[in-house]
Amino acid sequence: MLELNNVNVHYGMIHALKDISLTVNSGEIVTLIGANGAGKTSTLCAISGLVKTSGGTITLDGKELNKIAAPKRVGLGVSQIPEGRHVFPAMSVLENLEMGAYLRKDKSEIKKDMENVFERFPILGQRRKQAAGTLSGGEQQMLAMGRALMSRPKILLLDEPSMGLAPLLVKEIFNIIKAINEQGTTILLVEQNAKMALSIANRAYVIETGTIVLSGEAQEVMQSDSVKKAYLGG
Repeated sequence: MLELNNVNVHYGMIHALKDISLTVNSGEIVTLIGANGAGKTSTLCAISGLVKTSGGTITLDGKELNKIAAPKRVGLGVSQIPEGRHVFPAMSVLENLEMGAYLRKDKSEIKKDMENVFERFPILGQRRKQAAGTLSGGEQQMLAMGRALMSRPKILLLDEPSMGLAPLLVKEIFNIIKAINEQGTTILLVEQNAKMALSIANRAYVIETGTIVLSGEAQEVMQSDSVKKAYLGG
């Protein structure tokens, strides 16, 4: 489904991604783990078109994305939930969700998807008229996920969904991610909570200073001594 082949990203003189290659097959949860500044967010932003690549190719279902603008990538099925959630704080929950469907014209299906979001996240249904900026961190994360789902993505790019959340909420968010995947959405997950990410993923990649240093089945990666030492507290 999604394939990155020798992708490079530069920020001025800084070489942020160095020949990154990875694949995400249809129906999978693939996680990308690494320390702060390793290049995880840059990888997601290269896929969604928020940063320009300086080399390599990104393809989705065989279609090259490199020269396609970010909004058009949403139309092709790429949806990113950014680190820090970035809901529209002054807009209501309902208006935020409507923004997720801004490229769509199928009003009856949009209404159906809105009902599905409220079914999945009942708290959002209860607070549909409330300003998004007044929601708790966990509720904002749910709203960011609901907003992304409103675009009917083929692949969901999740950037640090557990950041700043209490442990009980982290568990709930990961259960939701798993449920979204089980209903047919492919997921590429960037997460510093490596243990939780590896526990729900099919496969994993480890990135260090812009380079993929390890990849494999998630359970195999979890058993790696270097991963245990660096990311799993052992």
